[in-house]
Amino acid sequence: MAALRAQKASKPDAKPDILKTPTGSTEVGVLGGAPYRIDVPADWNHSLVVYYHGYSETPGTFHIADRLNSQALPLFQRHYAVIQSAYSQRGWALQQAYPETEELRKYFIHAYGQPREQYVAGGSMGGALVMVTLELNPKPYLGGLDLCGAVGPTYESFQRRFAWRAAFDFYFPGLLPPLVTTPPNFEETPALREKVLAALHANPTAAEELRGLTDLHADAEVAHDMLYFTFVIADMQRRAGGNPFDNRNYIYTGTNPATTVSDYALNDGVRRYAADPKAREYLMHHYTPNGHLGRPMLALHTIYDPLIPATTLSLYAHQVEMAGAGENLVQQYVHRDGHCTFSAEEVGRTFDELVEWTHRGVRPTPGLLR
Repeated sequence: MAALRAQKASKPDAKPDILKTPTGSTEVGVLGGAPYRIDVPADWNHSLVVYYHGYSETPGTFHIADRLNSQALPLFQRHYAVIQSAYSQRGWALQQAYPETEELRKYFIHAYGQPREQYVAGGSMGGALVMVTLELNPKPYLGGLDLCGAVGPTYESFQRRFAWRAAFDFYFPGLLPPLVTTPPNFEETPALREKVLAALHANPTAAEELRGLTDLHADAEVAHDMLYFTFVIADMQRRAGGNPFDNRNYIYTGTNPATTVSDYALNDGVRRYAADPKAREYLMHHYTPNGHLGRPMLALHTIYDPLIPATTLSLYAHQVEMAGAGENLVQQYVHRDGHCTFSAEEVGRTFDELVEWTHRGVRPTPGLLR
C-alpha cells in the first residue's frame, strides 16, 4: 500500500460547497483529485467516523443535497461527524482510497478541530479498507466497523472469481469477452446480462452446475456475477499491467452434489491460465493482510451474500488468530439474503456494540445480531 504522506494537511483543490441545515452542515469538494463529503451534525459529539464506500464501476461523485446512505446515516444520527472520499479512481481502488481518505481525515482535523474519538467504518470493498486501516494505521482509531466486507487476501477472493469466470466459458464459450486479456473498456449492460440469462435458461444443466459451483441460488445471480466479475478482472489486469490470475492449480468442485462426474468434465475441459509474475505481485501487494489487527473490529454479514460469501472472513480470522490478535475480531450476522442488505437500524445497533466494546471492554457476542 502507498505510504502515508507528510502530516501537513492538504487544502481542497477549489473552494468547497457548504450547505447548512437544522440537522447540521455538509461540505462537498475535491481534495487531491478525489471528491469528498463531510457531514457534521448540529448536535455533534465531537467524535468522527471515517467511512469507506464499496467497489464502484463508475467514478464517484457527491451531490451536496443528497441524503447519506443507509450505512453512513445511522452514524451521523448518533451525533458523529462522518467523512468519506469518493476516491480518485473507480474499481478496486485500495491503492488510492487508503491514502486519499487519510488525507481527508487530516484536512477535517485542520478545518474542524481534533475529534475526541475516531472510528473507521465501511461496506463491501470499504470493509476491506477498514481492515487495511486497522493493520497499517490503527493509532488514530478506537475501533472499526466492517459491513459485508471483502475482508482477507485480495488474491483469494479475486482468484476464485477468475476461476469461476473461466468455468462459465467452459459451459458457454465465446459468450463473454476473453479472460486474457479482458478488454479494458468492458462495461456491463442490461442487454448483455439478458443475453447471458437467456443462455443459462436455454441450457439448464450447465446453469445448474454453475449454480452448484458458485453456491448461487438463481440464474439471474449467475448472470449478474459473471458480468461483474468480468469488469473486476479487466480492472485488475489494467491496474496490474498484465494478468495477475492463475487457475492452473485450481480444482473445481461442487457442480453436482450427487456425483463428481460433472466435476471431472469441468476440470478436464476448462481452459487454464498462467499469471504474469509482475502482475501477480501487484495483486498480492494490494492487499494481503498480515493479521495484526491493531484495534477491535466488528464485522456484520448476511447469511447469504451472492457477491461476498459469508465465509469470506474465515481466512482472515485465522490470520488474526495466528498473529495473536484474535480478541480484536468479532463476526456477527443477520437473517437475510443479499449483498449488504442491512437495515439502517441494524447498522446503528452494531455500531453501538462497537462503541460499547471500545469504551467498556464489553466484547460483542459473536453470531446473530440481537
